[in-house]
Amino acid sequence: MNSYIFLVFLIGVSAAVTTYTTKYDNIDLDEILNNERLYKKYFECLSNKGKCTPDGKELKDIIPEALATECKKCSEKHKKGAEKILKFMIEKKAEDYAVLEKIYDPQGQYKKKFMEQVKNKGIKMVV
Repeated sequence: MNSYIFLVFLIGVSAAVTTYTTKYDNIDLDEILNNERLYKKYFECLSNKGKCTPDGKELKDIIPEALATECKKCSEKHKKGAEKILKFMIEKKAEDYAVLEKIYDPQGQYKKKFMEQVKNKGIKMVV
């Protein structure tokens, strides 16, 4: 009986770490992206130019792993949100996107890897 309880515990722990947190899933991305003050705060956090809110710090901390693992721990909602942010930044904040790209993908390895996926989503990447 004890080994059964331990097994259930292990399954629960491993399931808990298979995806990133969902506690920010209900954040209104459009509100952040279209509000210059809010957008600037997140950009400053991610670009190491300003303080981070707790959610901004958490995002900043997971970006390298998410890129390296092709977002294996991302839920569908996370992936859709990332697509929305990527599309917005490339189309409307290209200079900011370039700054973040230099920080999180300095050799361009992820950009090369994801070019086809991004193109299939209708996002036009600048090479």
